[in-house]
Amino acid sequence: MNGTAAATGSASCRFAHYFVVCGVDTETGLEPDDGAGEAFEQSPIRRSFKSKVLVHYPESTDRNPFNKDAVNMLCMPRGLSFRTQADRLDPQFHSFTMSFDDGTRSYGFVHTFYEEVTSAQIITAMHTLYQMHHVDMDSLVSSLDESDVESLAGVTTCLGCAGSFDPARDTLYVSKALCIFTPLPFLQAARQFLSQLHQAVTSHTPPPLPLESYIHNILYEVPLPPPGRSLRFHGVQGPIICQRPGPGELPLGEYPLGEAFSLLGVDNMVQLFTCALLETQVLLCSQDYQRLMTVAEGITTLLFPFQWQHIYLPIVSAPLHHLLDAPVPFLIGIQRREGAQRSSFHLPHEANLCFVDIDNHCVEAPEDLPVFPDQIELIQELSEVLLRFGLPPQGGAITKPTTTSPRLNSLVLEDLMEDRRNGNLGGEELAVLERLQALARRCGGGKISDGGKTLGHVFEEEEEELKAAKLNIQLREVFAGRFAAMFGRYEDFVIHSALDLDSWLSNREGTFSFDKGSFLSVQPATHLHFLSRFLETSMFSSFVDGKVISRWADREPLQQLFDSRLERDRLYDTDEEDSRTPCRYRKCTSLFESAQAIERRLLKADHTAIHPHLLDMRIGQGRHQQGYFPKLQADVLAQGQNTNKTDPKRSTVAEHSGVDNDQRQKHTFARKNLRQSKLLDSSPQAITQTHREFVDGLLSECRLKTKRMLMERMGKESVELGQGEANITGLQENTLIHGLCDLLERTWGHGLQLKQGKSALWSHLLHYQAIRYIKSNSKTLELVFHCLCESVCCSCRFIQTMNEGLSEVGQARAWIHLALEKKMLSQHLKELLTNQELLRQLYKPHAFLLCEEEREQFLFHLLSLNTVDYLCFTRVFTSINIPYRIVIIPMKKLSIAMATVNPWVCVSGELGDSGVRQISKNTQEIFFQCKNLGRLSTLQLGQENSGLLAKCLIDCVMVYNEITGHTYKFPCGRWLGKGVGDGSLERVLIGQLPPVHFSSCLSSFIPMEAANNLVKHFHKPEQERGNLTVLLCGEGGLVLSLEKFLLHGFKSNRLFQRNVFVWDFVEKAAVSMDTADQMGDLHGSTLTKGLPCDSLCHYVNAINASPRNIGKEGKFQLFVCLGIRDRLLSQWLPVLADCPLTARTYEEGALLRDRAAVHSLSRILHTLNDFTVTLETALVKGVDL
Repeated sequence: MNGTAAATGSASCRFAHYFVVCGVDTETGLEPDDGAGEAFEQSPIRRSFKSKVLVHYPESTDRNPFNKDAVNMLCMPRGLSFRTQADRLDPQFHSFTMSFDDGTRSYGFVHTFYEEVTSAQIITAMHTLYQMHHVDMDSLVSSLDESDVESLAGVTTCLGCAGSFDPARDTLYVSKALCIFTPLPFLQAARQFLSQLHQAVTSHTPPPLPLESYIHNILYEVPLPPPGRSLRFHGVQGPIICQRPGPGELPLGEYPLGEAFSLLGVDNMVQLFTCALLETQVLLCSQDYQRLMTVAEGITTLLFPFQWQHIYLPIVSAPLHHLLDAPVPFLIGIQRREGAQRSSFHLPHEANLCFVDIDNHCVEAPEDLPVFPDQIELIQELSEVLLRFGLPPQGGAITKPTTTSPRLNSLVLEDLMEDRRNGNLGGEELAVLERLQALARRCGGGKISDGGKTLGHVFEEEEEELKAAKLNIQLREVFAGRFAAMFGRYEDFVIHSALDLDSWLSNREGTFSFDKGSFLSVQPATHLHFLSRFLETSMFSSFVDGKVISRWADREPLQQLFDSRLERDRLYDTDEEDSRTPCRYRKCTSLFESAQAIERRLLKADHTAIHPHLLDMRIGQGRHQQGYFPKLQADVLAQGQNTNKTDPKRSTVAEHSGVDNDQRQKHTFARKNLRQSKLLDSSPQAITQTHREFVDGLLSECRLKTKRMLMERMGKESVELGQGEANITGLQENTLIHGLCDLLERTWGHGLQLKQGKSALWSHLLHYQAIRYIKSNSKTLELVFHCLCESVCCSCRFIQTMNEGLSEVGQARAWIHLALEKKMLSQHLKELLTNQELLRQLYKPHAFLLCEEEREQFLFHLLSLNTVDYLCFTRVFTSINIPYRIVIIPMKKLSIAMATVNPWVCVSGELGDSGVRQISKNTQEIFFQCKNLGRLSTLQLGQENSGLLAKCLIDCVMVYNEITGHTYKFPCGRWLGKGVGDGSLERVLIGQLPPVHFSSCLSSFIPMEAANNLVKHFHKPEQERGNLTVLLCGEGGLVLSLEKFLLHGFKSNRLFQRNVFVWDFVEKAAVSMDTADQMGDLHGSTLTKGLPCDSLCHYVNAINASPRNIGKEGKFQLFVCLGIRDRLLSQWLPVLADCPLTARTYEEGALLRDRAAVHSLSRILHTLNDFTVTLETALVKGVDL
């Protein structure tokens, strides 16, 4: 139904929020823009100066407060620009977006033009700067040698011609920006309004009304079009139409996707789209600000139904280039200065960076980027759409569509007749007069108008706008259709485990909301690489969380729209079997239907806003002066501010879908992106705070990633892809480790002083390796080389000699895989960070690696990965050569028999076998290299039966992987030789899995394995749990593991008679603490009296006072069990380590005297405090605690 619309409600229901004018402030004069990074030799007229917000109306709104500094920076990213009459003075247009604290967005549209400078103060200041620059350049030339002068002569001459200024002969112009803010991306309407405003300023004849009337009209009287409707409002020179999608259509997106595809091409756009979906760091680069915005908005629009969750700044000015250090995913656009090279951007690292050079039509994606599902078919379908509109799929040029469609001039006339019949325009005379006057002003009756347009040009522009809108929606429908095909049944895999929202929020980190394993198991094999990584992104997690929350609150608008479209597809999909088969590619069937809906709205307006009218202005205000934007009358433009207060009875833009904001406010933790208002603040305090938040975010991400890896590896959520294992294997394990590699690269890239390679971590490793080489002699290095499990440098050297053709990023990932498999990742990184001088040399003060407390916590979270086994290096790098060492161990009593045997071995694993390897006589071991065998499974052992006594009794065979440190044990226990046993000359031995680590230093992690078993126990469903007492007190349980830990490095038994019992030490330590406390001697030691010390003494005394005769081992068992139950054991361990008795009782190398080992074990035990331990009555009988 047609009608006249007005905006009399809240500011959020209006078409525009703010009107802003930015430019030079004549009162403060010229202020150089120090952050622009311009060269000294540049002429002042080519330099950037600080701009200011001159006026903005209204003063502020409740929902979207005005941020003057941010708006100024985005309206004029390069500050003020000066020109003379010799330069081009073409107006420019660009747009930007701003995010507010409540998650809503506002779009800014900027029309920048050049205005003649009339201020004598500014002209004089510019002339003075030019004279000073001229003198400085002359001084520079006079100080140079003749050869340098000759080479510089051409440059200085060119600069002098291009940037000269003489007020006697030159007219000085300065840039001024007109900006309008809208709550939705009304790109075309805002662009037309601002363009008409500027044309009115440059026109010889004044506009029909003062400019204040048009600005007041769009700020306070033009409403948002209702959903599914179009609206006509009036600019200075003619009507403007905008439209808004209906409830079942894709959200509004007017940024021209056709232009983005024309710039980059279909292949590059799909690659960039994949990078955005996988939340890599995306850096856009172009000389044109609007191109940056077009590509950025185009990509984020195609993400529907998902939303970008991280830093989103399509336009970043020079003072904000520190954000390129951000160790989080981002989508940032920076302007490339003419002639600037990529190296000038000073990117800290590029391991996970997608660099997009828009002007040169180039996309450089990260390594190992997975292919988007059905990518070839998707590119083909997109190419067909582009070709229908006359655009080449390969891109590289801007080509306007040339397809045929009905001419708009006849349609406009039909539209006028229809409006006249409906009475929408208030009469035929008014309608015809308005249209003819508008066309006459714009086109000069068929001649060239002030704007350079003829009547035919006007109709062509309108036709092109319509075709661009139709192309936009068709391209978006193709991508939306792909997501509908990929996630059409996603609801079947959402896990609803919580009873209410509060309980779900409180257990969010330990809860799985999506059954990723089951979802992946029904997907085509070619899709798994991409999908497994996409399921780990924040945008997918946020999407699933929104679905879970929809049980208690209304769904988010995008999710509600996606779900409704899925339901509609199921309703109309008659081929049910085909819909359940994700292997077959199905083209989008709603392209033309969606385009027709937009065409109907754009060709015939449903509503017309109130016409601009004369305001109550003072006499003399609003006078037209050609070429100068007038000083606006503030009082009339502030008249509408009394209606800016939010009307609670009217819905806002975000509330059209009825979202329950009170419930959703609890879910704000899912929005992890930093507030844009903080990011746009370039003050030193704000920058420090921003990087502080980056540090906290990295630590939190590390905690969540390691916890997820542990829970997956423990079998909490499993995917069986033919491996037959209960816990995660293959695909998902690689995905999680890839995420860990990405996290480490971003952590090592934060605050880097100067990039020296694409991988910040590998660069650090090479620096460390070089320093160690200088400090160590060759003999020491040779010894270290054989200790591959213990040395950071040796791991680096092995990676460098792998000959796999790896890049720097690939080498860093290989190093991480190897360290993770060796269970040395935390230790290696800790060793890497011990060189404080190197850290200060490589990193800025705000870098994560220079934050000591956070760094220690980071390493502790990585240390927890030692509790599970990974074969990530062995299974990924399958073609490398691995050195193996095989040792045959005979029975001790008959070991002399090996001297007469000539044995051979052949080792087999998942990836092949070693072939027969002959072992020399009189030796029991062999060292050889062969292609990676994978996880070892069997070993053939035989002998040639030569010699007098060619027989021996074999206990077992040990196979040691010199690279990963894994030791496989192949038990035998039988004779090998004729005439004994069964007379066999060959045995097939089965290896024991999982492999144990052949390293004495790993004895410090024995309690960690026991703690890991306890964590597994509590993570299992209650009905599947085993016996807790066995895990505590049985073989390999926590009690025996702690006993081994405390016995390590214990001095001879001269202190405690014959046998050594740990309880003797614990008891004596408690007595010494009590005695020292009574005598006041504790102040002289590192031990401080407090709750842990008191509780330890109390528990020891209570156990000794028990009437039960359980012996010393039983007392220690009771001590450990009570400590775990009452969450005290993790506090007692440091107390025992700091006790003065410890130094006298233990050797210097004992684990209890190793602060790092004690600290690590204490923190591992602290994780058990999260669980409630209930002990059997038989364990605690007779103890009153």
